[in-house]
Amino acid sequence: MYSYHGTIRVLVQVLWAYPLCGWTFGSELTFELPDNAKQCFYEDITIGTKCTLEFQVVTGGHYDVDCRLEDADGTVLYKEMKKQYDSFTFTAAKNGTYKFCFSNEFSTFTHKTVYFDFQVGEDPPLFPNENRVTALTQMESACVSIHEALKSVIDYQTHFRLREAQGRSRAEDLNTRVAFWSIGEALILLVVSISQVVLLRSFFSDRKTTTTRVGS
Repeated sequence: MYSYHGTIRVLVQVLWAYPLCGWTFGSELTFELPDNAKQCFYEDITIGTKCTLEFQVVTGGHYDVDCRLEDADGTVLYKEMKKQYDSFTFTAAKNGTYKFCFSNEFSTFTHKTVYFDFQVGEDPPLFPNENRVTALTQMESACVSIHEALKSVIDYQTHFRLREAQGRSRAEDLNTRVAFWSIGEALILLVVSISQVVLLRSFFSDRKTTTTRVGS
């Protein structure tokens, strides 16, 4: 049996750990990347920190973009051309400001919507004040399991939102193409109908003129 005060203490630690996780990690952003444009972002990282860069093109063109990651000295750590989505994990070898850029310079007409998640560091312990030598209590183990499950839920929600946005963009693009195709077919049908009417009237007009000349 757990006491009421012990339960409250564990819940307070969980609630305290969540804002800690919020400002410990890196950046997550969805932004517009115009055609012939390049957008760069910067992050200060300390040596030995494990980082993960994940990105995906949500809308625009062939859903591809160029991505480049450099360390504090300008050394290229990651470079890919015309990628729809990718994930790259590395450990910082030096202190400084790291730069990662997304380029749409190869595109002349279409702009892109790009999502990226740049995670810096690992999760802090859920119970930083607990003695890690001792085993976790049942309540603490349950809180850790809930914490991990909630993180998985957040990741799944993010990916499902991206897929929904990408699917909606493709559906809207297909709907626009179908609408223009339907309008084109209607115009062609109208032109063909008018041409047939004019052609038939010309046949009867020529026949009437010929009959009048013979009778006279």
